[in-house]
Amino acid sequence: MSNKSLDIIRDEHRALAAMLSGLRALASGIEAGRLKPDFELMASMIEYIDKVPEKVHHPKENACLFARLRLRSDEALPLIESLEEEHRQGDARIAALRAALDTYRREGDAGFAAYQAALKAYIEFEWQHMNTEEHLIFPLAKAHLTAEDWAEIDAAFLANDNPWQGAAGEYSALFTRIVNMAPAPVGLGG
Repeated sequence: MSNKSLDIIRDEHRALAAMLSGLRALASGIEAGRLKPDFELMASMIEYIDKVPEKVHHPKENACLFARLRLRSDEALPLIESLEEEHRQGDARIAALRAALDTYRREGDAGFAAYQAALKAYIEFEWQHMNTEEHLIFPLAKAHLTAEDWAEIDAAFLANDNPWQGAAGEYSALFTRIVNMAPAPVGLGG
């Protein structure tokens, strides 16, 4: 039984985790006085999180994996409903993070603590969300989905390609720009 789609979801989670770790590293560098705030870079990283995980990754999970698992496992229903609600709230969480960054940009140092708190809350939420999917939903999917289910789910995930790379990688330019702007160890920039 193939679980290519679960591998794709894990890869997408790792890409999001890398972006979140980069944002955290930038905030830590600013807090320690090692880095000056680069608002364009931080805004680009938040834009990336909004365009890829929120607009591509989560809808794919809802429409493919969760939809099939909903048919096969009553045990998974409360988890699926909770995760889908978290997906629906994604735009509001991104908006709160963007608003905190905008306030920081406007207010300077006085706005940093609120931005850092909003970033920490966003990161903690996303880690909990990804862990729920990988440690609770994935085992239920492996236990309850049929070979036909997996074939359909894998086909949907593979057809959509990885939005972070490859020929269909419409977000690769944004990712490349972020990597080139971000200072080491987050990226390649100065």
